[in-house]
Amino acid sequence: MHSTALEFSIVIPCYDEAAALKETIHHLRQILRNYDECEVIIVDDGSKDGSWDILQSLQPGIPELKLIKHDYNKGYGAALKSGIRRASGEIIVITDADGTYPNDMIPKLIEEMETADMVVGARTGEKVVYSNVRRIPKVFLRRYCEWITDQTIPDMNSGLRAFRKSSAERLLHVLPNSFSFTTTITLAMMTNSYTVRYVPINYAARIGKSKIQPVRDTLRFCQLIVRT
Repeated sequence: MHSTALEFSIVIPCYDEAAALKETIHHLRQILRNYDECEVIIVDDGSKDGSWDILQSLQPGIPELKLIKHDYNKGYGAALKSGIRRASGEIIVITDADGTYPNDMIPKLIEEMETADMVVGARTGEKVVYSNVRRIPKVFLRRYCEWITDQTIPDMNSGLRAFRKSSAERLLHVLPNSFSFTTTITLAMMTNSYTVRYVPINYAARIGKSKIQPVRDTLRFCQLIVRT
């Protein structure tokens, strides 16, 4: 087995993702088979569709799989915070359970972390399936964030990224419990002079129903950008 010099933890928030969980976990195991210093932490954020039962049934045969359960739905960011606090690796990789992100890019993100503080999988690849309802407001928000940071931001809220646990812990007090977690950590890292690098990735149609509410979440993004 190949042992990477950087121990890492993959943190995956899960809320009603029963349709995609098995495929996501099995795919991750294939990707990580050459690493002996890694763990996968899945945080069930109060799922009601049987996701927790599926996770518990899979865990006995997967020693690197660690499970955390929230008694009620606290939010995407809250699930990530729970996983980050429990992670044993200094490098944290976050991804989703719904099959949208190309998790085979995780080794590339980890490799880039040798010389960066955060590496973001930017959804600018050749195959990107993305709703125009979500795309249009994010163009405005991205331009606004670029104006604030005076830097180019190809993707401000991608859910596939890697960063150092020590850096994230210093920022936890400003990171929200909502979907705005990724936008906020992007701005916080950039405005605090951390090195943020972007790697182009593809983005697939999700398995199951999206939890994003475009109008509400866009307004929250704006509020958090000003706050940050």
